[in-house]
Amino acid sequence: MRMAELSAESGVPVATVKYYLREGLLPPGERTSPNQARYSAAHVQRLRLIKALTEVGGLPLASVGVVLSAIDDHETPHRTMGVVQQELAGTPPKVSDEAAEWASGLMADLVRRRGWKEHPPAHRTIGNLVAALATAKELGQEKLIERLEEYAELAMRVAELDVEVVVGLTSVDKIIETGLIASVLGDRIFAGLRHLAQEQVSREVLGR
Repeated sequence: MRMAELSAESGVPVATVKYYLREGLLPPGERTSPNQARYSAAHVQRLRLIKALTEVGGLPLASVGVVLSAIDDHETPHRTMGVVQQELAGTPPKVSDEAAEWASGLMADLVRRRGWKEHPPAHRTIGNLVAALATAKELGQEKLIERLEEYAELAMRVAELDVEVVVGLTSVDKIIETGLIASVLGDRIFAGLRHLAQEQVSREVLGR
């Protein structure tokens, strides 16, 4: 297909397609003349993936480039999804060294008890968890901290549901696109359901 057809098929404006080509986010098409190139379904799929990463995942193009590099380097879907999750996590907020040390120890104990993979302190997801736990401690929310194991159990079940949506897919691009959308929209769906449930339980326990 020509550039205009690629744009129409993917829903990405021609100017944006050209920008992605210049930045190396989209591989070049097959040259048919000095000023013309032909594009394939693989280009459409890549553009849809970029749209999912930017519009659904909210990732900046620098992070999109990191994810696409992992795909192009033929990393496994598991490793590539790990890159996606790290980019989605962003930079953890700062907390005091004392609180961070305490929360890091708490997380390390939880990870070991559950047999999960251990990560270095620089791991963004761990950093966000450490910051949240440290903040809860500083605010005196001990009951919330005491529920950590139960939250982990619920998270495991949600993660199993998330992964089930990509089982059977063979294209790495499709696995990443589907996994990303399931992760981002799953977060929103779960948060919304949690809020509705909190409202119901609050009414039942705390009264109207």
